[in-house]
Amino acid sequence: MKIKKVKIGIRSVESAMEDFVKTAEAIKRGEKVKKESGVYFTSLEAFRKALTPQRLGLLRLIRESAPASLHELARSARRNIKNVSDDVRYLAQVGLIDLREGDKKVSARVSYDKILLEIAV
Repeated sequence: MKIKKVKIGIRSVESAMEDFVKTAEAIKRGEKVKKESGVYFTSLEAFRKALTPQRLGLLRLIRESAPASLHELARSARRNIKNVSDDVRYLAQVGLIDLREGDKKVSARVSYDKILLEIAV
């Protein structure tokens, strides 16, 4: 099985804007631009707040057991459903999980096996 990875990076807003401008200019010139995907945070502190031990545990549970609903995920995690729901929605907002809505149920999916952390110095 091929291992899928998601890249997480730490970079300043200024750095992100510079990359955006360079990409826009390259597109304007008609050049091919390599698609880069990942999740970026503005600081290591922001990353730490986003990926807490509890949220990392939820990512692992979702990946390993593919729960059918958030209630099932909360039971497996032995956590309150409201806290799990808040964490899952935040992780979806930053792009680390996908939410699927079905018949009165919301389920979460993780489409990668590894998280790679990249910090520019």
